[in-house]
Amino acid sequence: MAQTANYKRKLPILARLLLERSDEDHPVSRQEMQQELERWGLSAERKSIYDDMEQLRELGLDVQARRGRNGGWFIGQREFELAELKLLVDAVQSSRFLTGRKSDALIRKLEGLTSVHQARQLQRQVYVDRRVKTMNESIFYNVDRLQGAIAANKKVTFRYFEYNARRERVFRRAGERYRLTPYGLIWDSENYYLAGWDELRREVRHYRVDKMADIVVSKTKGHPRGDWTAEGYTRKHFGMFSGTPCRLKLRCEERLAGVVIDRFGLEAPLVPDGEGYFTVSVDLVVSPPLWGWLFGLGPGVEVLEPGWAAEDFAGRLEEMAALYRNRPPREGQGE
Repeated sequence: MAQTANYKRKLPILARLLLERSDEDHPVSRQEMQQELERWGLSAERKSIYDDMEQLRELGLDVQARRGRNGGWFIGQREFELAELKLLVDAVQSSRFLTGRKSDALIRKLEGLTSVHQARQLQRQVYVDRRVKTMNESIFYNVDRLQGAIAANKKVTFRYFEYNARRERVFRRAGERYRLTPYGLIWDSENYYLAGWDELRREVRHYRVDKMADIVVSKTKGHPRGDWTAEGYTRKHFGMFSGTPCRLKLRCEERLAGVVIDRFGLEAPLVPDGEGYFTVSVDLVVSPPLWGWLFGLGPGVEVLEPGWAAEDFAGRLEEMAALYRNRPPREGQGE
């Protein structure tokens, strides 16, 4: 009976040894296996090691053998290839919504999916231009909690905050709780947003998950979502800014067709409008990022309808022009 119990202990010990310390360039020798077993108070004859390796193969581990000098056994095919783990590490390292501490913890777990030797290759530093890590440690768990609420169609409540110049949290609505039926999570511009039916505003709104605090999933059934889709919602919002919805009609130079299609999709209705021009009408939410996008396209695009939107855009352009036109000359500059 004792021999059977020892045999059952041997296989998990040897499996862990191979998973942690072996790869194609670093096989584990028979002597190393015997030393590890002795550390656990077990003994193993040479022949039994070969039998153990065969047992591990039958259990699903891809145990490979290398003969000759510096030979031994190693794990061949793993659940994740080294190249795949490198990609995952890069994604975690560069992700903005994860705090630095959470990124480090996830990377350590990813390192555990390969040998200690290959894990050193995962200790990478990926530089992403102007990437700033979030300061909200709870976002990692907030996303999981909100996913559960969406799946169960349950309302959630939370408090919402901004940061002031001293990096202090300042809660909106004087700290009162927001009440929302969550419809979907949206990843946009390196941030997670929760979109859903806001009970106070009586409309679909969205909020940044890293600025949500004290999230509580209620037992109350959520508000019907109708034909709402995350794809349709994000197409209307530039930079996930809120604003006034409208059907915006633009007149564009033909050279901008690719830019318009990249933004609104191949189904965007491009209608010829004179030589070298076309018009396009799309349902959008008018917001500062939208005006910024149009400004970047220059005089090649014109806002036609609705009239109030065209006037708003023209007014903003005039304000910017006046700011620089009326700016006094700086020291060292001529009149």
